[in-house]
Amino acid sequence: MVPNCHGKILQSNEWDDKWSSFFRKLLGSFLQIELGINGPWQEYEQAFETIATAVIPQLLGPLQVDGRVLKPSLVHGDLWEENAAINLATGDPVVFDASAFYAHNEYELGTWRRKTIKFGKPFFNYYLCNIPPSEPVEQWDDRIRLYSLKFNLAHMIGWPGAPFVREEIYEDLQYLIGKYPGKSTDLN
Repeated sequence: MVPNCHGKILQSNEWDDKWSSFFRKLLGSFLQIELGINGPWQEYEQAFETIATAVIPQLLGPLQVDGRVLKPSLVHGDLWEENAAINLATGDPVVFDASAFYAHNEYELGTWRRKTIKFGKPFFNYYLCNIPPSEPVEQWDDRIRLYSLKFNLAHMIGWPGAPFVREEIYEDLQYLIGKYPGKSTDLN
């Protein structure tokens, strides 16, 4: 394993056969850093605990059950308009400042959901024309919302004290908990 960085944040990319387990650990590590920078908030921390124990298993667990195989995809890890450009000499796209690792292909779309990111509906539509949502399809938007939590935490780490982003995270936590209530016994 060779750790890499998301911006200035060291992130572990140690292999885990279960994507839900890998993502839970990744999200938890970013949460701990964010809390260390922006301070505790009891309701927020409790909501993240529910996300880890109930929501992640319900949203990401189904990707690898009932004969479904999640093919790992090498993702950029931080793909947004500030990390993408056009080579003026060739017209080819160029991406940079990657925090690459193997993930569920939809993970990358979490950053595009953020309110401050200009990649939006046209990019989602083009993506979906080329790569259909994973099964269960009806959970696609909720998976993207879940993935966006990590990118919003990274924003809070890089730009401490941005209260509107922390509130956005909390709203997303409440939405997901409301839609996927209850405790799961399968933490993988």
